[in-house]
Amino acid sequence: MSEKTEKKELSILRLLQKAEGPLTSSKLMENLQAMGHEVSERTVRYYFKDLDRRGLTKNLGKKGRVITELGLKELGNARVFDKVGFLTAKIDQLTYRMSFDLYKKSGTVIVNVSIFDADQLLQLCPLIQRVYEAGYAMGTMMALLRPGERVGDIIIPENMVGLGTVCSITLNGILLAQGIPTHSSFGGLLELRDHKPTRFVEIIKYDGTSLDPLEVFIRSGMTDYSGATETGNGRIGVGFREVPADSRDSILALMQKLKDVGLGGFLMIGWPGQPLLEIPVIEGRLGAIVIGGLNPVAILEEKNIKVQSRALAGMVEYDRLFHYHEMEERIREIL
Repeated sequence: MSEKTEKKELSILRLLQKAEGPLTSSKLMENLQAMGHEVSERTVRYYFKDLDRRGLTKNLGKKGRVITELGLKELGNARVFDKVGFLTAKIDQLTYRMSFDLYKKSGTVIVNVSIFDADQLLQLCPLIQRVYEAGYAMGTMMALLRPGERVGDIIIPENMVGLGTVCSITLNGILLAQGIPTHSSFGGLLELRDHKPTRFVEIIKYDGTSLDPLEVFIRSGMTDYSGATETGNGRIGVGFREVPADSRDSILALMQKLKDVGLGGFLMIGWPGQPLLEIPVIEGRLGAIVIGGLNPVAILEEKNIKVQSRALAGMVEYDRLFHYHEMEERIREIL
């Protein structure tokens, strides 16, 4: 298969993955042409025929095609080179699409989704709540998703429940709504001593990775939320942002409002043009450290409890969120 053909096939699979339902050849052709691919409807039908044959797509007749489980797996195995830059593009896309209004306390926020057996999640409440209680979660709010519910391209399986933790990229969207553009620089592993941030031990730049940095740190067993929550000495996941230098006072003023709505995620705010925990910041900007959204479930991996999680999964309405203290009660409502 030629490189050109492979890229078009991957583009088709990605479009089907993002779609809310089946896509017809004509609709897919419009999307591909908008992406810069020179294709005709006849060409698209040819690609569909081949993808059907290989079990990557399914023909639903006049409704169009949908991606199959095998197709999703093929996307997961796609060349890493094609994925690099996808994370930064997704961050920007979700930042612009979220609609949360800090003053009206309504609109959509970005969430990460972790999937559990409901009974299992009920038993794990104390561990998850410990991270929130210590202040190492992105705010104090969470959401529960019932079987069959969809967030982004994730559908909660039967007999399972989805735990939605607020993604720190939500802060980007809130700042943007206040006229403050935010650059997401990297995800990092932050070392704590006596509950205080001391230094970064690992960093992964967002524009050079195909995976969410915190997912990488969690799977690699590099975090230490047990230590962080029990003694104040450990390693937690955070994100590093850069914002205009003149926005410092505005951000400090917003921090209390964010806490009031359960979305307080800023850990440290730097000074214009000055390094923050030895991370250099260019003139005209200042650095900010925000708490990682997947932190509440990361502690489970340290206890050898494997969890299927997706960072930047999609968006939910703010009114779906509830305080972590209500977690057990909400889960029992689903059981």
